[in-house]
Amino acid sequence: MADKIKVSCLQCGATNNYPAGVLGKQIVCGRCKTPLPVPGAVLELKADRLFVLVNSARLPVLLDFSSETCGPCHMMAPILERLAQRRAGEIMVVKVDIDRNPELAASFGIKAVPTFIIFHKQTERGRATGAMSEADFSLWVASRS
Repeated sequence: MADKIKVSCLQCGATNNYPAGVLGKQIVCGRCKTPLPVPGAVLELKADRLFVLVNSARLPVLLDFSSETCGPCHMMAPILERLAQRRAGEIMVVKVDIDRNPELAASFGIKAVPTFIIFHKQTERGRATGAMSEADFSLWVASRS
């Protein structure tokens, strides 16, 4: 494992080097001193933090629009968690519950769940709807991040 893992700040979007092996300690952004998210975590963010991440992060951002009442969404959840862990330092993963955030889902044009969108440097790199195998999902993410 590398000595440091890249992670984007949810406040200012700065890319930080998160020291490996310090899980459980609070690490702050070098620029704005806001606590950083743990690398490899699937994040759940408020709209303002989500837009900061999408618009400012140097790392690709994978958005998962899902619902608690959606069977395929539940099937994809562990696949998404494993991907976030495996690609820690390479991609930020954010889960958006469309039932709790309908306006946010509407702003991204979400019509069905699960829908996955990859952004990198403010540009949408890919969008996929529906469940898929872990191998197919990993390949899809890799080809667009």
